[in-house]
Amino acid sequence: MRLKKNLALSDSGFVFDPSTGDSFSTNPIGLEIVKMLQTGKDADEIKAQVVKTYLIDEVGFEKDYYDFVNTLTKLKLSDGSPEKKD
Repeated sequence: MRLKKNLALSDSGFVFDPSTGDSFSTNPIGLEIVKMLQTGKDADEIKAQVVKTYLIDEVGFEKDYYDFVNTLTKLKLSDGSPEKKD
């Protein structure tokens, strides 16, 4: 998944889309995921980092991750839908 290049992020979790003027808020883990997406990390790299950092199980993370990136897509913050690997 690729996010729009012009999104602005604050340390407190606000995501601002200057092309629409819309802003959204996310929790600290969501903000971390958005930052990783902006740097071009793929789902596997993000999963490895989050699972390691927060000691959560991979299956639970995957469900929440795909729900989160689908929300980003619905909010038009991405330029496409996430790719799931089999």
